Formats: sequence, structure tokens, C-alpha cells
Amino acid sequence: MKKRLFQPVDISSLVFFRIVFGILGFADVLGTWIYYHLMKGAFDPDKFQFKYYGFEWVQPFPEPFMSIFFLILCCLAVFIILGKWYRIVTPIFALGFTYTYFLEKAHYLNHGYLFCWICFVMIFLPANRQFSADVLRLPELKRQFMPYWPLFVLQFFMGIVYFFGGIAKINPDWLAAIPLHQWISYRSDMPILGPLLELKETAYFMAYGGLLLDLTAAFFLMFRRTRPWIFIAIIFFHFINSLIFAIGIFPSLSLALSALYFSPSFPRKWISWLSERVKIVARIDNWWVRRTTVEYETAMWQEQKSWQPAIAYVLTGTIVLHLLLPLRHHLYPGDVAWTEEGHRYSWRMMLRAKQGYGTFLVKDKENGEIEKIQPRDYLRDKQRRKLYTHPDMILQFAHFLRDEYEKKGQQVEIYADIKAKLNYRKYGVYIDPEVDLASVEWRFFKSADWIVSEKR
Repeated sequence: MKKRLFQPVDISSLVFFRIVFGILGFADVLGTWIYYHLMKGAFDPDKFQFKYYGFEWVQPFPEPFMSIFFLILCCLAVFIILGKWYRIVTPIFALGFTYTYFLEKAHYLNHGYLFCWICFVMIFLPANRQFSADVLRLPELKRQFMPYWPLFVLQFFMGIVYFFGGIAKINPDWLAAIPLHQWISYRSDMPILGPLLELKETAYFMAYGGLLLDLTAAFFLMFRRTRPWIFIAIIFFHFINSLIFAIGIFPSLSLALSALYFSPSFPRKWISWLSERVKIVARIDNWWVRRTTVEYETAMWQEQKSWQPAIAYVLTGTIVLHLLLPLRHHLYPGDVAWTEEGHRYSWRMMLRAKQGYGTFLVKDKENGEIEKIQPRDYLRDKQRRKLYTHPDMILQFAHFLRDEYEKKGQQVEIYADIKAKLNYRKYGVYIDPEVDLASVEWRFFKSADWIVSEKR
């Protein structure tokens, strides 16, 4: 395996991914800035944000600095596309993108988490060694080959997303096409596809088709004979999902990562094919060869023998981490779809419908007076929807209320009167109403006994 990781392969597929990565990064940052910041005010420093535990110190900038920050990130993404100052730009972009990710937990998406990992991985890959502004400036940087491991690590991330996405679908509700049937029936007004989306059979086809695709995609992509067929299935799967659901850059990111399973030289072959048929492509290709032809090429640390042991250890650690992290929900009692303990970072994508409602009760310790708090008075719509179905966010909001009352000189107890339902079943009590959440602290590796088990 180690020998295979350092075997020379064509660098053009990595360059292809660098360009796609930059385009998707630009689109995601621009969308976050316009929709969440400018339209929704999600990053207003004077308003409440749900923070990831351990990252409470991450705070938004005041205007106009927040908008300037997003514009800088967009510019950095363009530099990545062009391969300009790549070694300087990629670490800054990775830190900036991850900063926006940590600003608001209510915005958590699996593809955002995946993109954060890829941002940091790209720092260490030689993606600027071909067809880049860096090579135009220093032609000796140009390389046609690289070791295989940069492609492997990107392939691994896509494979792990597919596989654990499939494992998570092996549950009674998904196998009964719940809640998929409800979701797609909401789009029954679509032209052409609408009547099909009303049928229960369509939901079963999508549920089992998605399950089988996720479980087998990474394995079929490994073999030349099955690779084109599974890739066609992946394209169809993401095309249908994009029509029905709003899932951002994930379909494009998945297709780009899946394409890396093909021969590493496939972008170079595309360009050669186009050069024979399109004059402008031939001219650009000839111009590039003339401008970047040199007598010698500089070495890459990614291929040097002295770095091979360290690279092998880091790759092994990364693989083990991502094989174990999605399994951690087995350490907690109850259904992870209900308790949420171990749900994030586990590729449990679009598996359940969950709704909730309720209020918080603030009890003054001195006089016993009780005040009812409506979360809508403090939270935006998306925050409120997420609050009612995520115990850690319920606890964080209770602590926020506790701290607000302490600022006014009051010592209080906080109780949550919240009900939730999973996959269109009946509402049930979600949080123990007798537990004072103001005195409860979150524990990463300890089950929250104040979450009430689902009653079926």
C-alpha cells in the first residue's frame, strides 16, 4: 500500500479539482455572505449565535468588516482557481472558511464540514504545479507527475461520505421510505416529475436506490469496468436531488471528488481531444507549453523519501479518525436521530424529519416568580427551528437566558417545556421539564440524562 501511495501519477486531475474547489468555494462564500449575512443578519455581533462547544470564542466582526472579510474570501477563492500565490492563499482561505463555519451552529451542514476538511487538505497538495499563475511566474514549478497519495486522500473523503451515508440509511424509518415520501410529495407541483413524486413507489425507489448507491459507490468506483456505470448513477442521483432539494454545492462537490477515481490523466486527455477540434483550445495549449517549457523542474516535498514515513503516519491517523468518528453514537443510549448525540460529523445526511415547539420557564430563586420566555423573541427563524430539535442548543439557549438574568442581578433556574416529533410521529416530551438547565453543564462523552426517550 505504501508503495502505491508514492507511485507517480498524472497531476492533471488534481489541477482539475483545484479549479473546481476554488469555484465551489467562491460560490459557497458568496451565497453565505449574501443570504445569511446581508439578507438574514445571521452574523450580527449584537445578536445571539449558537456556538460549537469549545469554539465559543469565535465571534463575528462588526460591519463593514464582516462584509469586507467575505469579499476577501471570495478573492482568495479566485486566486485558488488561478493557482496564484497558492501556498499563501490556501491556508488563509482554509482558516477563513472554517471561521465562517464556526460562527453559527444552526447552519451546520455535512458538506460544510466536509469542505472544511478539504480546505486544510488542499494546503498540503501540489495543486499549483501545473496550469497555474504560479507556474507562469516560475516555470520550474511545473510538473506533469506527482505521487498518488494527494489523490488518494481526496478519494478517501468521498468514499467515507458515501459509505457511512449508506450505513446511516439502514434504519426502519428509511427502509419504510419515511420521511422521504413526505418530502418528495411536497414537490408534486413540479412539471413532468410532479405526478411521480406523489407515488409511494417513487419514494421506495429513491430510498433503496440511495441506500444501495451510497453503500457501493466507493467500491464500484475503484474498478475500471464498473466505474463508468456507477458514475452515471451518481450523476443521476445528484441531478434528481438537486431538482427536489436545496442542497447547495454538495452535488457538484461530490461529482468532482467522484471523478478523481478515474484515470489521473483524464483532464489532460480531454484537453488533447478538444485541441484537435477547437482552435482556441489548441492555441491556449500551445501557448501554455511554450511559456512554461524549462530545462529542469524543482522537486516536491510530497514525493521525497524523507517525508514518506510522516505522510504515511498522518494518512493512517486521518483514516482511523474518520472511520471511528461516525460510529461514536453507539456510545450513547437511545436513537441518535432523536437524541442527536453523535449525529454531527457522521455523514447522517437527510435521514429524518424532526419538528418541535415549546417555551422556557425562568424561575427567580429569591422570590419564586416564574416568567415564560418565547425563543422567537431572541432567535431568528432557522435558529428557532433547530433549537427545538437539538438538545445541545436547548442547553446553550438556557445558559444564555441564565447569563442575561445574571447581568440584571437575578439568580434564576431555567426549565424547558419542549415537545418534539420524529418522522411525522406524534409529539412527545423532549426535555425533562423538572431539570434546571441553568445548573447543567454539557459533557462531550457523557449522555445527557435530561433528554426524554422517544415514546412510540
